[in-house]
Amino acid sequence: MKENRQVSVSGMLKILGVSRSGYRAWQKHMPSDTQKRKEAVKVKIKDIYDDSKQNYGAPKIAKKLQQDGEIISQRTVGKYMKELGIKAQWIKPWTVTTKDSDFSNELQNILDEQFNPERPNAVWCSDITYIWTTERFVYLTSIMDLYSRKIIAWTLSKTLEAACVIETINKAKARRNTEQPLILHSDRGSQYVSNEYRKATETMQLSYSKKAFPWDNACIESFHSLIKREWLNRFKICNYRQSYRLVFEYIEAFYNTQRIHSHCDYMSPDDFEKLYEKAKKEGMLLAS
Repeated sequence: MKENRQVSVSGMLKILGVSRSGYRAWQKHMPSDTQKRKEAVKVKIKDIYDDSKQNYGAPKIAKKLQQDGEIISQRTVGKYMKELGIKAQWIKPWTVTTKDSDFSNELQNILDEQFNPERPNAVWCSDITYIWTTERFVYLTSIMDLYSRKIIAWTLSKTLEAACVIETINKAKARRNTEQPLILHSDRGSQYVSNEYRKATETMQLSYSKKAFPWDNACIESFHSLIKREWLNRFKICNYRQSYRLVFEYIEAFYNTQRIHSHCDYMSPDDFEKLYEKAKKEGMLLAS
């Protein structure tokens, strides 16, 4: 049995047809630990970006990395994203499309831009937006809880009738606790001043944006811009059925449950509300 023979570097280079100077140059260009870490971080950045449906920018990605133990700045994340050729989706400024009601002088703005209630089910806001399909426009009515920015109810309809808003209100009431004082804010559209709407919300304080001042309803307006910019605008939507599926996927499978929000200390709306309930329960236990 022949003994194992050790092959020299020179011998291997000769067999492979590589010069010694070329081998030394290759050794010098081997990635350093810093370069390896950079590439590993870039992989994580791409994964987070893809998991966000390719929506997150540098601030949110940096926050997610920091939550996972990475020591990295927002500026560095932005630099790496540029190298990867990825960026956050741009949001088109929203404009007012709702016609003012004939009862505008009777409607009061109770909310008055106080967008940060101390508990869930203290302030809800609602709005309607249109979604274009190749068949026709469809209309998304949403209700947001301002505490967590969670969409607590939504309805997709083929008309702008008040019944669609009432249906959304009823969904929200069935899912949430409305025993404590609750403000419901909206614009002054006819759907929100109808007798049916007033009846459905008789236990709530109704608040309305000032005329020609839509910023009072900025949070829900921003959400409607967000769902279009981050999701719906990527598709050529053919009909109501497809638009419903896309809205469901975004709200129920991403926005409420996964998408981190700076308002929620970079948690999802669901997790932010769970944290409130946990703190409330612990507080009650300490008090007892």
